[in-house]
Amino acid sequence: MTQTTRERVIIMGAAGRDFHNFNVLFRDNPKFEVVAFTATQIPFIDNRRYPPELAGSLYPEGIPIYPESMLEELIKKYNVEKAMLSYSDLTAEEVVDKASRVIAAGAEFVLPGVFETMIKSNKPVIAVTASRTGAGKSTVSRRVASILKGLGVRFAVIRHPMPYGDLRRMVVQRFATFEDLERHNCTIEEREEYEQHIEEGNIVYAGVDYEAIIREAEKESQVVIWDGGNNDWPFYVPDLWITVVDPTRPRDVLSSYPGFVNVKLANVIVINKVNVVDQSNVENVEKAVRKVNSKAVIVKAHSEATASTPELIKGKRVLVIEDGPTVTHGGLGTAAGYYAARKYGAAEIIDPRPYAVGTIKEAYEKYPHIGPVLPALGYSPQQLKDLEITINNVPAESIVLGTPSNIARYLRVNKPVTRIKFELREISKPDLRDIITEFLKHNMVI
Repeated sequence: MTQTTRERVIIMGAAGRDFHNFNVLFRDNPKFEVVAFTATQIPFIDNRRYPPELAGSLYPEGIPIYPESMLEELIKKYNVEKAMLSYSDLTAEEVVDKASRVIAAGAEFVLPGVFETMIKSNKPVIAVTASRTGAGKSTVSRRVASILKGLGVRFAVIRHPMPYGDLRRMVVQRFATFEDLERHNCTIEEREEYEQHIEEGNIVYAGVDYEAIIREAEKESQVVIWDGGNNDWPFYVPDLWITVVDPTRPRDVLSSYPGFVNVKLANVIVINKVNVVDQSNVENVEKAVRKVNSKAVIVKAHSEATASTPELIKGKRVLVIEDGPTVTHGGLGTAAGYYAARKYGAAEIIDPRPYAVGTIKEAYEKYPHIGPVLPALGYSPQQLKDLEITINNVPAESIVLGTPSNIARYLRVNKPVTRIKFELREISKPDLRDIITEFLKHNMVI
């Protein structure tokens, strides 16, 4: 009997969507052989393996993960026929660049279909996504959670993956306490997404195998909240799809991948941050949305900042620390912390770049668009140490913490810290409470 030749595939990723796409499209599919993953955007996630325990019986040795810089070399080495793009937060130009590299190397460039990568839940799913990283998904997700809690609905939050550690120990993760963060050796990037949910009493699931994750979450919930990452589309079929758009970056609304998909398919569009931009920006964003999605309900909202100790900002020389992904691959030069420092009257915002060391200094070199702020990067123990040294090197009087993670819990810093929290306040009708209440009634949850 002649054995059918398996089509050779590379999955281009950034530790998250790539593993999910493999699990749902390729893991047990004898038509294909995934010869490698490539990794980019996130440091320290290449030069390891997707383990055989997760890869399945077709991959007894697991699957190697290489830097994306080796893409052309790998295509030729393994006679690859397809390269599938499996990560998010890219401009349209970046997608074309990657497609051109793949095609020039002799392979087919593939974008997965949105619905073929989604898993169907047995419970209603409210998905929160965005047009671009930094639009304010977290505030919207927490607002949705608050509404469900107020209506007496049991829910679980499932967060987009950040599997940066030992993948075999991250298959299904459940976070309900700060001790859970320590037990799972969470990076700053994970803490940024989990801490505020935990502070508000919300249970968060994450990990690697999102089929197994949803089945666990369904056991203790009436509704599932998909808390998206970057500007990726959901891993689960949404019953209510909310997309957050950012009027501070109006051109990104329809020019980022796969943010455009989220805008086009959303049931609800939240135009966030309308209190920090000119009305013309809001109008331009609304027009852009309506070009591709005429049916979505548009909700306009303020993103309101409060400082835990404003006296540590007013008249002080401050160091601003921002959410890492927002000001690295998210493309913003400054973000929430910088805005709050100015709002609360900082005397001076100290530029941390001259004081950066090690991997933090390298991050500034890789992302030259970053402004006079410090990205909260901690993907490895060494990077955490470099971040701590950089913070302590900066001659500021206090720290304005724009990242949602309270670094004072796990870093030894030599300055007092004021935390900036953002809350969503809708200013149009119907608002999210109206929409979610109607959704729950329609799905016979209340």
